[in-house]
Amino acid sequence: MSEFVKVACTADFADECKILLEVDDRLVVVVRVNDEYHCVDDVCTHDGGPLGDGELDGCHLICTRHGAKFDVTDGSAVTMPATQSTGSHEVKVEGDDIYVRINE
Repeated sequence: MSEFVKVACTADFADECKILLEVDDRLVVVVRVNDEYHCVDDVCTHDGGPLGDGELDGCHLICTRHGAKFDVTDGSAVTMPATQSTGSHEVKVEGDDIYVRINE
């Protein structure tokens, strides 16, 4: 497992906001929902499309290609056509700094 990497500051996020970032050579989407931060891979498991381009609907990130929804709290696929989870990564906040640790 990798180490925690500082990726952003809390001031970078409005409520219910998402930011596409690269962490350890991996594209991820860091999301703020209800004052909690989550991180998932920027990959729709249905066809490999980017999730970071999608709309955030509560705790669901919607793929723009075919409408598959993923729960940002754990990466699980919520609706078809996706049937497999996308990667989910650990997030911690220390003061105003946001850190992500990539799960392999």
